[in-house]
Amino acid sequence: MPQLRPLDPAFPIERQIGIETGPVVLVNLFTLEAADEQAFLKVWQDDAAFMKRQPGFISTQLHRAIGDNPTYLNYAVWQSTADFRAAFTHPEFRAKISAYPASAVASPHLFQRIAVPGICVA
Repeated sequence: MPQLRPLDPAFPIERQIGIETGPVVLVNLFTLEAADEQAFLKVWQDDAAFMKRQPGFISTQLHRAIGDNPTYLNYAVWQSTADFRAAFTHPEFRAKISAYPASAVASPHLFQRIAVPGICVA
């Protein structure tokens, strides 16, 4: 099971999922030992396939950091925190996360798009 290490210890994912808003983007940074990389990818694929079937799921993408150490960044877009919360707390998903390698450390955090005039829209 991966160890959870919040990006913002003062406001971990368990508090974020209680705020009703949307759409939201989950950003999840994973670190792990090199020997566990292939096992991590297999479990993440299974995890992502489950999430893809859940109501409110829009998309996901996994990125690997450049370099020798296996660091991954996943982002997933959801229609709402309610949709993400339902998937994240689903018993089937909770059972799946126990399959992650012991060296895996996950740092999940929810974000919202913001508008910056002349640059991007919300």
